[in-house]
Amino acid sequence: MADAPENTPLPSPFGSGLPSEGLTAHLTGKPGVQRVPSPKLTLFLRRGFLNPETCAAVIARIDSTRRPSTISDDNGDAAFRTSETCDLDPLDPVVAEVETKIMAFTGLNPVFGEPMQGQRYAVGQEFKGHTDYFEPSGVDYERYCGVAGNRTWTVMIYLNEPEAGGATRFKTIDKIVQPETGKLLAWNNRRPDGSLNPATIHQGMKVRSGVKYVITKWFREKPWGWA
Repeated sequence: MADAPENTPLPSPFGSGLPSEGLTAHLTGKPGVQRVPSPKLTLFLRRGFLNPETCAAVIARIDSTRRPSTISDDNGDAAFRTSETCDLDPLDPVVAEVETKIMAFTGLNPVFGEPMQGQRYAVGQEFKGHTDYFEPSGVDYERYCGVAGNRTWTVMIYLNEPEAGGATRFKTIDKIVQPETGKLLAWNNRRPDGSLNPATIHQGMKVRSGVKYVITKWFREKPWGWA
């Protein structure tokens, strides 16, 4: 399959983001993309995916409507996730432009995507080790996965660089990714056989100085919002 320009959606995107050799090959072939060399998970990095002006515009939107972040299947640890979250408006031209750029770059089909979220981490705030998929045995599984199924791919973009701290650590492979303005991370929450991959456990480490902003786009097994 020929690689498509970053601003041109693939004519036949790779479905929901379920494990796909085609999708992995598509991302591997993108200019400037780095694949983390690990057999345990499929993880890609791309520096400078968004320009500083776009990042600043999205940060302003996060600051205007942020609220305390939440988790599913509450584990009783009030300090497990201490960030703030913003539900970004998909009709906002800036948000829509970022969404379009993500789809064109990854080849993921937008109908399987959740609405994009922004997160803000102040000094001392973190998100302890977690996976992005929902545990089938969890009490909230049907609530969060009954319509669109579980999560498949995650796309996360750093919008700025805090003065200290705020890295993302992938615990199983002991890989620490430092925040850089506009840097994109994309990973498959599944193993090659399609099963959920616990090696994707990752941690948003504490910010020690400054503030960290990121945006996250998750993809599902089925079209978002459809029965």
